Amino acid sequence: MKFNMNNEENISLFGGDSEVSLQDQEWLDMPEFIQNKKEPFAKIIIRVESQQDLDELAKRISQPLTPKTKSAWFPFKSHFRECKQPEWSSDES
Repeated sequence: MKFNMNNEENISLFGGDSEVSLQDQEWLDMPEFIQNKKEPFAKIIIRVESQQDLDELAKRISQPLTPKTKSAWFPFKSHFRECKQPEWSSDES
């Protein structure tokens, strides 16, 4: 999405300063990053009749399941993105 800083409506949103800051200028004309969501191969709805049945299912698939669990990956995959430490490399010797 391109942003016109000369548009009166946009200027008023940013305190009336029509000039783009030096930091913002670094982001102009940068390619947009789009990361596609990874879809599962299959989705299966499993219904259980009791807490005992839920506990048995959790034991069999080696994953924690509660009455509030809405989904799970098999084999286990966290629903939260794991933060990895950035790896830096340099061509300098």
